[in-house]
Amino acid sequence: MYRSPVSFRHLQRMTDDTGLLEHCLGKIPRRAEGYTTDDNARALWACVEWWSLLESEGAKKELQDKLLELIERYLSFLLWVQRDDGTFHNNIRFDRTPEPEQPSDDCLGRTIWSCAVAYAKLTDPDLQIAVQEMLRKAIPATKQMMFPRGWAYALAACSLLLQHAQKSPSHAQDRFSQWVVFDLPERVGMLEEQLVDLYRQQAGEGWHWFEPAITYGNGVLPWGLFYAYSVTHRQDTLDIAKESLDFLIEKMTGNQGRISPIGNQGWCTREQRSNWDQQPLDVMKLALASAQAYITLKQSEYWEIVKKCHAWFYGDNDLSIPLAETADGSCCDGLRENGANRNRGAESTLSYLLTEAIWQTIEWEDDVHDCRNRQQNQDSFTCVQRI
Repeated sequence: MYRSPVSFRHLQRMTDDTGLLEHCLGKIPRRAEGYTTDDNARALWACVEWWSLLESEGAKKELQDKLLELIERYLSFLLWVQRDDGTFHNNIRFDRTPEPEQPSDDCLGRTIWSCAVAYAKLTDPDLQIAVQEMLRKAIPATKQMMFPRGWAYALAACSLLLQHAQKSPSHAQDRFSQWVVFDLPERVGMLEEQLVDLYRQQAGEGWHWFEPAITYGNGVLPWGLFYAYSVTHRQDTLDIAKESLDFLIEKMTGNQGRISPIGNQGWCTREQRSNWDQQPLDVMKLALASAQAYITLKQSEYWEIVKKCHAWFYGDNDLSIPLAETADGSCCDGLRENGANRNRGAESTLSYLLTEAIWQTIEWEDDVHDCRNRQQNQDSFTCVQRI
């Protein structure tokens, strides 16, 4: 059956003619807080995923057109804030002036990933011009990256670009595709080796992780390695991706098997684990990694984790409090010991929308796969399209 998509009303509420605003007081955007490239990159990613999903499911064109308007707005923001050296300025005031800051590996990697998703899934050649220009400038800047989450995002992005180029023979003569095929394998190998080496340095008995502490956005680290395996087929990469994800799942599983994100008031070390405040971002990253593990390994336990992450937003969490509001697609900023943080900013809302997209995409692809299998086994079977 066809599932109706979530609402994008809150995302539209937070988006002006410049881009996506960062924070809200309740549901009302705080313009004084300005914008971040981090959030506009996440928004591009989320909208492209939903646009692609709705196109596959035969949704109404009116909704796709609204998403396309948002995609164009976020692409314009990213194109505007990209520096000459390929990196992206992250923090922008409401008056459109940049705030002082140090360059962020996370911001660079996250934006490269969002642009790679846009390149792989958008069909408009005029949008592709901007995406390709940003990627050509940004990917060489990954050589200067120093931090693992930036590596993981860039690794997944370069792997996705290679996958797309290799699966699209019609683009064999395209100059951008040729650049991807000839230049990116070396970049993938470099980033993959950096993450593998980091894991070998930090992991040990009872601690299967890349760092001395499990902090924020953790799922991107095994996720990046699962993506790399899809193009390099290194067994040690797959082993580390699985071992680290299984360890993260263990640390993020609470009472009665519910997802219980590691709190940001102390994080998780070999000696202790913080329970509060829990962030929607960490649930989305766990869903992202588990979905890629399921795609790679075809093991149902990872699909179960995706479903639990999805359920976390609707109240299957430590306080049994729904954080997402389906009526407008908004999400509370976190789960505190005494209740939910009622502010509904960009990061949390996008974490919810992305988790919903991850869950629905796998459900839809599994339904299509099952339908095709039944068609092969029963000549008389008619596949009911999800419309």
